[in-house]
Amino acid sequence: MRTATTVEAAALGSWSRQADFVVEAEKLGLDVCWVAEAWGSDAPSALGFYAARTERMLLGSAVMQVGTRTPVALAQAAITLSNLSGGRFLLGLGPSGPQVMEGLHGVPFARPLARTRETVEIVRQVVAGGKISHSGSEFRIPLPGGEAVPMRLSMRAEHPVPVYLAALSPAMLRLTGQVADGWLGTSFVPEGAADAYFAPLDEGLAASGRGRAGFDVCQGAEVAFARDEEALGAMIASRRKELAFSLGGMGSASTNFYNRAYGRQGWAEVAAEVRERWQAGDRDGAAGLVTDEMVLATTLIGTEEMVRRRLRVWRDAGVDTVRLYPAGETLDDRLDTLGRAIELVRETGAGA
Repeated sequence: MRTATTVEAAALGSWSRQADFVVEAEKLGLDVCWVAEAWGSDAPSALGFYAARTERMLLGSAVMQVGTRTPVALAQAAITLSNLSGGRFLLGLGPSGPQVMEGLHGVPFARPLARTRETVEIVRQVVAGGKISHSGSEFRIPLPGGEAVPMRLSMRAEHPVPVYLAALSPAMLRLTGQVADGWLGTSFVPEGAADAYFAPLDEGLAASGRGRAGFDVCQGAEVAFARDEEALGAMIASRRKELAFSLGGMGSASTNFYNRAYGRQGWAEVAAEVRERWQAGDRDGAAGLVTDEMVLATTLIGTEEMVRRRLRVWRDAGVDTVRLYPAGETLDDRLDTLGRAIELVRETGAGA
């Protein structure tokens, strides 16, 4: 497996401290650094800055939301970052959800599947360098009824621009297999992934005449090391509320893709109850329903031997790139955790 992490440029309480983390992560041997956008800082600005501070590591957007920029604007940013970094850029896109799209950007969330499919088609067309022409249900370029004719960009892509899609639902996973170069996943339980995730993903790959060879399955989880069982118990307890937020507070009142993903992996009843309590304002009650098993199944936390075993399970389940979210109170703590995790990937043979 390759190693990766995801950062948000404004995190760690300091822009410069986060940049220092990225630079030091490259020195530790990290393969890929993804930059989140969500509802915080934008990704392309930070990616351009990190590209200037690094030399080897791949850099990707995880993710830029489909619908908040035109497809051509996404392609322009992707080509610019790819050319600036010497071909080290990966374009991660995702449909987000109704709360961010409608509540923050004022853009309808409706028809995310069609919007994502057409966006990828247009991005590929722009990167190829030809005149841009598209007539779909979501985008029409040039806009009909006016005086415009098809155009091409005045710059060219000097390197390939791999496209990754963030997907959780079966329909979006099928689309990812059909049109993308990689999958950015989350809420991943390797023991339940075959049916919940890989079945629709493989359907999409087969529809495009491909298999998983050459396709990057990139999954992420928090990584933290416990000294002993007592310390591990405290870690698990502290993370119950975080998982309860994912199950109950992410998304809108009626749409939570994380909750549905956990439901497909064997926790439908508890996920539904956690969401009900969270929405009712009972945050502590919601967190109390989260079990140790749920926390451990979707993270890489534990003693060093526990993390080593879980990395093997992730590898054997079909993960190509493991996205590590290192725990730690300080920058040095986070880098220490990340460095230990990278070494474990190598030591267990997962990096072979």
